[in-house]
Amino acid sequence: QVQLVESGGGLVQAGDSLRLSCAASGRTFSSYGMSWFRQAPGKEREFVAGTNWRGDSTYYADSVKGRFTISRDNTKNTMYLQMNSLKPEDTAIYYCAAVVGMPPMTWRVYNYWGQGTQVTVSS
Repeated sequence: QVQLVESGGGLVQAGDSLRLSCAASGRTFSSYGMSWFRQAPGKEREFVAGTNWRGDSTYYADSVKGRFTISRDNTKNTMYLQMNSLKPEDTAIYYCAAVVGMPPMTWRVYNYWGQGTQVTVSS
């Protein structure tokens, strides 16, 4: 019931900012918890940030706390990930994902995934 499409990735310099968007279709979008994951070359997929359906409860991986902000606008059916002070180690494909209820950090339980958007941060 949910289709997800990410956008906003690109190639930037260290210290720059990017804002990723995840556009969702489907009437039940506001009922889903949402998260961002990322996968770097040769690495396992890792949790980045998550938010409940209201957007009033958020949590982050330690590696991005203080730099990334997750948010959602249910009137626009869109999730966002504001990424500031980007580092080369942030380079990865970023995916948005949706699950019924609270969003866990385990990728295998998510019901819906976007196609991913590439973020590359150069030194």
